Amino acid sequence: MVGFFISKTSWTRFGRLMPWIIISTPFAVISYFLIWFVPDISRGQVMWYLIFYCIFQTLVTCFHVPYSALTMFISREQSERDSATAYRMTVEVLGTVLGTAIQGQIVGKVITPCIESHFFIDKTNSSVAMEELNMTHDTVSLTDTRNAYMIAAGVIGGLYILCAVILTVGVREKRESSQLRSDEPVSFFQGLKLVMNHGAYIKLIAGFLFTSLAFMLLEGNFALFCTYTLGFRNEFQNILLVIMLSATLTIPFWQWFLTRFGKKTAVYVGISSAIPFLIMVAVLGSNLIVTYIVAVAAGVSVAAAFLLPWSMLPDVVDDFKLQHPDSQGHEAIFFSFYVFFTKFTSGVSLGISTLSLDFAGYQTRGCSQPSEVNFTLKMLVSAVPVGLILLGLLLFKLYPIDEEKRRKNKKALQDLRQESNSSSESDNTELASIV
Repeated sequence: MVGFFISKTSWTRFGRLMPWIIISTPFAVISYFLIWFVPDISRGQVMWYLIFYCIFQTLVTCFHVPYSALTMFISREQSERDSATAYRMTVEVLGTVLGTAIQGQIVGKVITPCIESHFFIDKTNSSVAMEELNMTHDTVSLTDTRNAYMIAAGVIGGLYILCAVILTVGVREKRESSQLRSDEPVSFFQGLKLVMNHGAYIKLIAGFLFTSLAFMLLEGNFALFCTYTLGFRNEFQNILLVIMLSATLTIPFWQWFLTRFGKKTAVYVGISSAIPFLIMVAVLGSNLIVTYIVAVAAGVSVAAAFLLPWSMLPDVVDDFKLQHPDSQGHEAIFFSFYVFFTKFTSGVSLGISTLSLDFAGYQTRGCSQPSEVNFTLKMLVSAVPVGLILLGLLLFKLYPIDEEKRRKNKKALQDLRQESNSSSESDNTELASIV
């Protein structure tokens, strides 16, 4: 829906996309801060969290969709758009590193003790056990934890506003970058049908869905895997930072690689490179050096997994424009479905992890976990991601836009634009002569 509404937004002096970014930013920051604020009420805290979490996710979508679609509105050249995508993904991953470091440093200062396993013995209901523990937990420590999360939320919210201001001031949309001919108005369902019937887009989304799910499962469970299965309770924050720093530093390499060898080749090499290391960390057991090596390798593959699909999406939009030259203005719909599937895979990853660990007998805040939980964590960070990566790469094999077709599409788009400009000039000349 956000993509459709953006496509129907009139052009302003700020552009078509920028007003969405400007308006959504302050409300997104406020809702994010309220997520971490615990109201002093006996009932309704869960509803409070759900309401503001849904509001925050909606506002982030109103920011993320136009922000991602800006790639199509700053240049017509494929190489320039690829470069812009690489810069965008580098800064996004760097922002994730910064956010992880800020959250970890502020919240990490408040020590929350783990629970010995014997506490859960003879407790038939784990929620009852946790309730009894919370009743005996030091109130001062709980207050400190709440304050730490709110301080971290305030700092991250300030960075959010700063980045939005830099984006608004530093980037200008070019209306002509996305135009071929005059736009024909279409309904939401007509536009949706056109986009979802485009074969190249469906195949790209399918591959993107499975590879994204693989890496989200890895990222979502790696901290628990390091804490309980490998026994590196005091190292997992550093390991996560290594993953994100590795991803940040290797995005420029993958940008060079896709320029030199092509995007499909970069997808196969980059994403598949994580497979042997994922198998290694599960087979070799608890070894800190091996774990850091795997973290670096995972970061390299994370960079490829998140850069390359976003870099391939503008090529799909160009291919769509050639097939439907009279139906323009659907860029935001293409990008909005990409954002939707990103959120969808995040939710699926969370659901799979939560249900699997609960079924295995995971003990919240436990100092140790049953062997079934350790086995489940191994599956969630090794076997399952490997299977999803292989399935995603198989679907990418069906993706039809290779380097040769990219060059043909580029030439055809240039011819269409020249034809459109010539037609406009002749119409203006004829109108002037009549006048």
